[in-house]
Amino acid sequence: MSEEVTKHSVHTLVFRSLKRSHDMFVSDQASPLGVIKEAAMIRRNSKMRSAYGPVLHMPTNRETKTKDERTSTKNKEESKLVSSNHDMETDNVQNNFQKVDNSGKALVAVNNNTKSLSVMRKAPVMPKPKWHPPWKLYRVISGHLGWVRCATLEPGNEWFATGSNDRTIKIWDLASCQLKLSLTGHISTVRGLVVSARNPYLFSCGEDKLVKCWDLEQNKVVRHYHGHLSACYGMDLHPTIDILVTCGRDSVARVWDMRTKANIMTLAGHSNTVAAVKCQSVEPQIITASHDCTVRLWDLAAGKTRAVLTNHKKSVRALALHPRQYTFASASPDNIKQWKFPDGNFIQNLSGHNSIVNCLAVNSDGVLVSGADNGTLHMWDWRTGANFQRTKAPVQPGSLDSESGIYAATFDRSGSRLITCEADKTIKIYKEDEEATEETNPVVWKPEIARRKRF
Repeated sequence: MSEEVTKHSVHTLVFRSLKRSHDMFVSDQASPLGVIKEAAMIRRNSKMRSAYGPVLHMPTNRETKTKDERTSTKNKEESKLVSSNHDMETDNVQNNFQKVDNSGKALVAVNNNTKSLSVMRKAPVMPKPKWHPPWKLYRVISGHLGWVRCATLEPGNEWFATGSNDRTIKIWDLASCQLKLSLTGHISTVRGLVVSARNPYLFSCGEDKLVKCWDLEQNKVVRHYHGHLSACYGMDLHPTIDILVTCGRDSVARVWDMRTKANIMTLAGHSNTVAAVKCQSVEPQIITASHDCTVRLWDLAAGKTRAVLTNHKKSVRALALHPRQYTFASASPDNIKQWKFPDGNFIQNLSGHNSIVNCLAVNSDGVLVSGADNGTLHMWDWRTGANFQRTKAPVQPGSLDSESGIYAATFDRSGSRLITCEADKTIKIYKEDEEATEETNPVVWKPEIARRKRF
C-alpha cells in the first residue's frame, strides 16, 4: 500500500527553499575564530624561546625601566665614558657616544634623541701574511736534450721522473740527483707524467696522442690507452679509484679504466684546448682548466659539469689543489685566482705575475709557487695572497735568454724541495734558506685596504 505524499502549496515550497538558503549562507565560514587567551599566551612564549632564547637573559629594554633607574644608569655611563676617553677631542662625546670598543675595530654610537644604534666599521685591511723563509736555488740537473715539460714525484719521495721534448722520460734520484733510468717509447714531446700510489705504474702522455702505462718493475710499457684525437697535454690519477683522467687539444677530458683500458667517460663541454686536469677523492672529483678561459668542476658519477667558473679573462693553463684545505687555485695571464670547493666560490685574486703562467704548486705550509714563460718564479702566501718572493734563475750556459720559461713545478712529498722544469733543458731544485730569519728577511707588508675584485 503506497503512502500518500503530502502536497504543499507553491507558497510553502518557496518559503522552505528560502529558509534553507538563508540557513546555508547566513553563517560566514571564513570569519576567524575568537582569540583564546591561553592559546595565544602559549604560542607567544614558545616563539619567544625559539627565536629569542639566547638573549632573554639580557637586561630589559631601556623604555621599560623606571625614570630613576634610567637617570642613574645614564649618569654612571657618562662618568665612565668621560674617565676612559678623556683624550677624545669631540664636543658631543657625552651626548652621542656611550660605549667604545677597546680593540678599535668598531665604534658603537648611541644617539640619545632617537635611542638608535649605529655601527661604524673600518674598511677591510689585508691581514699580515705569515713569514716564510726565502727559497734559493741549490741544484741544477742537466741531461735532457730538449725542453723539460713535466715532472712527478713517486709516493715514497725517493725519486722523481721528468718528461721532455726529446721524447724521453728520465728517472732521477731525489737525494743525489743522479740519473737512474731513461724510458723511450713516445714519438713526440712528453707532456704529462703521474706515478700511481696504489700500483707500481707510471703513466705518461704526449703530443703523439699516446697515453702509456709503464710497469716500473719491468721498465716497459704494459698498456696503451687509445682515444685522444689530438695532442694530450695533461693527466692525473684518482686517489681512491683505479681511474686515469687525461686532457688535451681535442677539448675534452677522458676518463679511463686503468686496468681494462676502456674509455669509461668523455667529459665534453670546453670549447678549446683543455690544458690541465686535477683529481681528488671528494666532490667535485675532477677539475679541468681550458684555453676557453673557464674552469669546470665535474660530477664524476653523473658525468656532467657541476659548475663553470668564468672569472678568468685569458687562457687558464694551470691548477693547484691545496693539500689540507678544501680550496684550489687556477692560473692565467690576467690573475691567479683562489676558489673554494665544492661550488667554486671565489676567494681572492693574486695579482702581480704579469706573464703567461704555465704552472702552479702549493705545499702544506701555505706556500704557493707560480712559474711563467719568461722564467720568473713567484712565491705567494696562500692565506693572504701576499707575494713574498720573486726570483729568476740564470739560464744554462749556452742557452738563449729567451729559453728561460718554466713549464712545470712540483713540491716533493715533504714540501721542503721545489722541482722546476725549464726551457733551457735543465731541472732546477730549490730549497728554503736555512739561515734566514724574520730579522734578516722581514715581511714586506703594507696594511693596504683589501680590494678583492672577482675579475
